[in-house]
Amino acid sequence: MSDIVVAKRYARALFEVAKDKNIISQVEEELKSVASAIRDNADLQKFLNHPNIGTSVKTDLLKQIFEGKVSEPVWNTLLVLIDKGRQSIISALVGDYVKIANEALGHASATVYAAFALTEAQQAEIASHFSKVTGKTIRVTTVVEPKLLGGIQVRIGDRLYDGSLAGKLDRLAKALV
Repeated sequence: MSDIVVAKRYARALFEVAKDKNIISQVEEELKSVASAIRDNADLQKFLNHPNIGTSVKTDLLKQIFEGKVSEPVWNTLLVLIDKGRQSIISALVGDYVKIANEALGHASATVYAAFALTEAQQAEIASHFSKVTGKTIRVTTVVEPKLLGGIQVRIGDRLYDGSLAGKLDRLAKALV
């Protein structure tokens, strides 16, 4: 079975447990923290992915790092992943969990590409506008992309709303040809 399918199954199971305990958002934040800690530490990644290191040794190290700092469902998921040798799917699991949680809670994540850094007020205005468009609560993440020249591009899921100057110039050039 592919890692993509497995990550979705673990994410769905973890979501169901989190929903039963009413800690969906807490679990999401904890998962992001765990994935970030592992991703940002190359030595920890190598250690967890090393085939000659036993699961008990890996579990002991994770216990030192995360036990008591994450909820029981997240901790148990980490233990199962290590036990099954599936620690490499942690980041995919986080992505899948976020998608499932967003769908259930009526949230959506928007990545806003702008030529310059946006203020909090501008981000709030964008979130408000796209909340009306999508019917969901929007969480905005901003990425500075100088090649846009001006304007913004907003990606929500697989949709791209292009209000950038570069996009307008491209559309104008295609219309003239």
